[in-house]
This record gives sequence, C-alpha cells and structure tokens, in this order.
Amino acid sequence: MLITDGGLETTLIFHRGIDLPLFASFDLLKDDAGADELRGYFRPYLEIAHQHGAGFVLNTATWRANPDWGTKLGYSPDALDEANRRSVALARELRDEYAGRVSPIVIEGVIGPRDDGYAPHSTMEAGEAERYHRRQVETLAQAGADTVAAITMTYVDEAIGIVRAAAAAGIPAVVSFTVETDGRLPDGTSLREAIERVDAETGSSAAYFMVNCAHPTHFAAVFEEGGAWLDRIEGIRANASMRSHAELDEADDLDDGDPADLAARYEALRGPLPRLNVVGGCCGTDHRHIGAICAALS
Repeated sequence: MLITDGGLETTLIFHRGIDLPLFASFDLLKDDAGADELRGYFRPYLEIAHQHGAGFVLNTATWRANPDWGTKLGYSPDALDEANRRSVALARELRDEYAGRVSPIVIEGVIGPRDDGYAPHSTMEAGEAERYHRRQVETLAQAGADTVAAITMTYVDEAIGIVRAAAAAGIPAVVSFTVETDGRLPDGTSLREAIERVDAETGSSAAYFMVNCAHPTHFAAVFEEGGAWLDRIEGIRANASMRSHAELDEADDLDDGDPADLAARYEALRGPLPRLNVVGGCCGTDHRHIGAICAALS
C-alpha cells in the first residue's frame, strides 16, 4: 500500500492561516519560510507511512504552476520553470530525509487543470492540451520527478493531452478525475467513459487512474456496474466533505467531515476496486484522515 497526503491547500489556508493567492501553493517556494511550511506539511504524512510500513507518493506543490495561473500571479515562463524545479528539489530532499524509514517514496509531479478545477469555463482539444502542458511536464521530468499526475481533471481531452505529453517526455503519467455528486465529470461524461476514452486515445499508456476531489458518497455507486475498467482505478483521494463543488466554492468555513467515517468508506471501496493501493485525501482532509484510512486498510 502507498499513501499520499491530504488537502494541501485547504490545510495551509484553514489550519495554518496562510494566504495562498489563487490557491497556488507553489508560490510558497519563493522564499525559505514558505519552503519550510511545505516541509512541515508533508512530514506528518511521511511519519504515518513510517508507522504503518507503507510507501508514500510525494506530490509536488505544482497544481497551479502552469502558464495561465502563473501569469495571473506575475510569474514569467522562466520563473515558473524554476518554481516547478524547486518543488521537485524539495520533494527529493524529503525523500532523502526519510530514506531507510519509508520505502518506496515516489516523487509525483502534479499537473493541474488549465482552467478551474471544479467547472472549467473553457476547454481544449487533446492536441492543444498536449502542447499547453508539455513544458511543465518536461520541466518536472528533467528535475527528477518519477511520475507526473494530472490532478482534478474535469474533462477527457485535457487528460489525453497530458498523458501524451508525458509519453513524449518519457515519464509515466497518472490521471485523476474529479466528479460531481452524481459520479460524473462536470460535463456529464461518465467515469467509465472517461477512463476508456483516455486509454483508447493514448494506447493505454497512463500508469493508472484515480478519483479525487469528491466524497465517496458521490461516486461509489458508479462502481457497482462492474467491468474491466475498474482494474484501471488504483487510487482514491476523496474529499472529507459531502458538499457539492458549488457549495465548497462558496463556503467560508472548512468542512473536515468525520475521519473514521471516511476511512470506513475507503475500506468498502476495496471490494469493487481490487487494484486500489494508493490512498490519500483532497479538500478538507489532513493527517487525521489519512491516519484513519491507513489504519483501516492496513
């Protein structure tokens, strides 16, 4: 079993009181104090992995580190490249720190969506998405990431583009879709259709698929239909909250749910998802939730 972290941005904002402009955690890498905050964030999760004898997927803080969001934050293309490299360097530093205590530690370069992570206002065709994300994928690969992960993908073509860019860069890619309360992508595509289409149009070159940024009650029912496509889902990073994306977007408070209940729901997912072996959290989750999930699945 491999675990990963919880809701990075929600933890930093609501628990640490840190101002993250545009939800961009990579902006913390501009100074030593910010880098220390990220180190302090990841260490409790690495300790949980150590305690349970689990491996760890160490995500870079680069979910917003693409050209559109970088420009809004005042980053030039070269400065954005440097932020991506610094995030990988910090992850490599943490891996060295926990060498001999946690194994394996997989450094995963995070690729976020070009537009909004809940409801995109504009979309790209697969070819455009490949060109758009290529530079970040290549930068993360050259900096030493082991894999890249397309996180909170809201439509299929962007995921296809990232998988193709990763294949061209020679680095494995993971795709994580976010779904609405009906278990479908924001554009209405079923999770099964999304996974099968990405595989069909990339030669099944994605390492595996995940679901993130939704509560298990939003998507567990879609697994009941069965099928070979379920073997492609190896990871879950669920929200702690049962709120919809629209409700979360407007909320001023943090709904951190019930860690024990969330852990029980993860345990129930092992039935329909026989290859589930990467578990973590998304919005509202922290080390308490991951600790409970890890204990339930150990």
